[in-house]
Amino acid sequence: MIIVSEIGDKTFLIAAIMAMKHSRLVVFSAAFSSLVLMSVLSAFLGHVVPNLIPKQYTDICASILFLCFGVRMFYEAYHLEKGAENEEMAEVEEELKTVEDRERSSKLEELEVGGLEATAHVPSSKAEHAKEGLMNLMQLVFSPVFVQTFVLTFLGEWGDRSQISTIALAAANNMYYVTAGVVIGHGMCTVVAVIGGRMLASKISVRTVTFAGALLFIAFGVFYGINAYHNY
Repeated sequence: MIIVSEIGDKTFLIAAIMAMKHSRLVVFSAAFSSLVLMSVLSAFLGHVVPNLIPKQYTDICASILFLCFGVRMFYEAYHLEKGAENEEMAEVEEELKTVEDRERSSKLEELEVGGLEATAHVPSSKAEHAKEGLMNLMQLVFSPVFVQTFVLTFLGEWGDRSQISTIALAAANNMYYVTAGVVIGHGMCTVVAVIGGRMLASKISVRTVTFAGALLFIAFGVFYGINAYHNY
């Protein structure tokens, strides 16, 4: 599930582009640790759900969720225009450039006041304020490249289809197996992204991958629907 969801996705492209400019080891460690943290949190949340809702209903919810995702992915793949993957890559590059320009501007401001005071950058939204605050906090311990990759990956994955699917899988199955599968899937995708992600993203057919993902999600939906029926 993770492979068909993440190949060519935003977090995949973030790791690919960052690895072209910075140390591959640093980028991999930052992106992978961020995804592991997200996976553990998502699986734990899914593990808590059955304690609040009977197992039968969690299977029904998981079935409906996967079927909805599958149908939506079919719709997206059918209407996906040629070159859409290049547009997403350009969007990610623009976001990374904005973050880098902001950091460069902040450093210049610190230099202008002798490193004692700096004119604070005022974020245009609460999301940007939270992102900048998290980056500043982590930069006290880690390198700027690690922090930037970690935060962008974590925020890019938050609320993503793969995160919600992880919660649903953990709610209907063993949390430890789901966590292991999700972590391995993210690890494989991150390795591919860091080694040659940009080249792969420009060569693969996002439409084909999306169709494959749609089939997989629908299969999950049918499977959990049958489980819910037998447990009724």
